[in-house]
Order: sequence, then C-alpha cells, then structure tokens
Amino acid sequence: MIEVIVDGRALTAPRGQSLAAVLLTAGQETLRDSPAGNPRGLYCGIGVCQECRVVVDGVVVRSCITPVTAGMRVTTGHT
Repeated sequence: MIEVIVDGRALTAPRGQSLAAVLLTAGQETLRDSPAGNPRGLYCGIGVCQECRVVVDGVVVRSCITPVTAGMRVTTGHT
C-alpha cells in the first residue's frame, strides 16, 4: 500500500490502482465543478470524456487513466 494526498487528506491505496478508483473508494464522487458550477466526476472511465480531471503535482490529468504513485499530491476542483 502507498499513501497519496488528496486535498490535504492522506489516503492509502494499492500501488498502480487508478486515481479515480482510489477517490471513489474514499467516497469522493465529485472531482471538480464545471464552469457553470455543476458537479463532475468519473463518467466514461476510459479517458475520453475528461470529466474526471484533477491536478496531480501541478499537472492536470484524467484520474481514470492515471495510476497512483507514492506521495502524489492531488487537488480536486471540488473541495
């Protein structure tokens, strides 16, 4: 198991699991807000729709296709 930091909260997860899976397991279904203020989260799960975007170590990524790594710092757009 490894530790990742999400919005300042420490989570543990199996190395290599998708970031979206880690977030959903932790109960975080909303990952960002749309420009209109509507909640967005995991939708297609294969990286096409880009609804699951979060910021990892300063870079915008699609959480459904991003494997977790030890110490990664994740910022959602919905805190």
